Amino acid sequence: MRKAILLYALAAMLVPAGAQRVLSLDSCRALALRNNKQLAVARLKQEAAADARKAARTKYLPRVDAVGGYELLSREVSLLNKDQKNALNNLGTTFAEKLGATLPQSITNMAQQGLITPQQAQALGQMAGQYMGPMAEALNGVGAEIRRAFRTNNRNMMGAAVMVNQPVYMGGAITAANNMADISEQLTANASESAMLNTVYDIDQSYWLVVSLKHKNRLAASFLELVQKLDSDVSKLIREGFATRADGLKVSVKVNEAEMAVTQAEDGLALAKMLLCQQCGLPIDSDIVLEDENKTELPAMAVATFADGNMYDMWKNRSELRMLQNAADLSEQVTKLTKAAFLPQVAISGGYMVTNPSVYNGFEHKFAGTWNIGILARVPIWSWHEGAYKVKAAKTATTIARMEQAEAEELIELQVNQSKFKVKEAGKKYEMACRNVQKAEENLRCANLGFAEGVMTATEVMEAQTAWMQAQTQKIDAEVDMRLTQAGLKRSLGIAD
Repeated sequence: MRKAILLYALAAMLVPAGAQRVLSLDSCRALALRNNKQLAVARLKQEAAADARKAARTKYLPRVDAVGGYELLSREVSLLNKDQKNALNNLGTTFAEKLGATLPQSITNMAQQGLITPQQAQALGQMAGQYMGPMAEALNGVGAEIRRAFRTNNRNMMGAAVMVNQPVYMGGAITAANNMADISEQLTANASESAMLNTVYDIDQSYWLVVSLKHKNRLAASFLELVQKLDSDVSKLIREGFATRADGLKVSVKVNEAEMAVTQAEDGLALAKMLLCQQCGLPIDSDIVLEDENKTELPAMAVATFADGNMYDMWKNRSELRMLQNAADLSEQVTKLTKAAFLPQVAISGGYMVTNPSVYNGFEHKFAGTWNIGILARVPIWSWHEGAYKVKAAKTATTIARMEQAEAEELIELQVNQSKFKVKEAGKKYEMACRNVQKAEENLRCANLGFAEGVMTATEVMEAQTAWMQAQTQKIDAEVDMRLTQAGLKRSLGIAD
């Protein structure tokens, strides 16, 4: 069917915009499927669901992130306090003061003990006094260097890192998320199919409504001709004195009613074509002619027959039921995802980080970094049974979804059986309508003969004409009803054609 619809759509595209378009049922379906905005939305939702499924697959793979930053601090970190800094700056001076206080006495003691001579003691004192100042300055410089080496100079902080994170065990959350993405994609596909079936069914109804109104319009014109001819015959009889003026007024009223019926049929046909054009995505004022609207008799239609077993399998595969199944499956995955949030989670992390200033060779004002690798674990311990309550609520939602699915299956099974009965009833109505048309035609023929021979009145002829009109209308309705009930049966079974 899809290939046929595509061919009709391509053929429809080749028709000039201003020309009258002859449309078959299949070409109307093709136009509607191509131009229907809701179907376009459904196709876009399918594409979005497919992208979401692909995105969910990436959760299994490692994540690589790069981060960097700069920070300006109002104060820098100091590893030394003020007293320590002051002590280092005056290291030589302090040492010289202490040495100057103790060295003369030490030299005197050594001379008194006979360890050195008085001349040597005098020479040592002179030497200490000569070198004490330079030595103090040198030690002060060493202390200042030590103090500067301990300076962090971290007011301007810069850093960058490349991190790799690989999930190992997330409590089943990643698997559940991927299953939800798969189910969501199936759900959008089933929704798209349901929208397509509804569009086809709506087009079938509109198409056959136009055909029905066209036939009724032609029937109303034929009826108008009958009553106009009767009006002409009665007018002649009135002039010849064989009929009364009252008979003429009755026929004139019938002529007016027939003219009004023609007008109503034409207006209804125009509106029905506008609706069909809108559903097909055409301008509502398009000049279209349907393939079946000018046929004197609608083509014979075989009544669809389905074995009970096949019918059971068909309606079990309806897109609406599959959507409810998807909803129930999705609810189950939500339960697993909820449970995963309260299970242990393990991940491996690694990367490379650089900072400036760096601390790997003292405090240096240059970029330097290090590799790192580790394992991260999160184990929930106590949450006041929050997880149990949430899991229970999710399971309840799943149970509700399953119950709704079971109820929908019962309702759809009832709908299928009702559609079967309607198909059978429509077939019987059509057979009865055909017999009624034959009887009405014979009755009208006899009435016309009787009126011509003067044995029947104009009122009796009008009654026969009205009966013929009703029988023909019922036949048209029965023919169209057969097609609509067939379409309804196929729709209830989830069959596009």
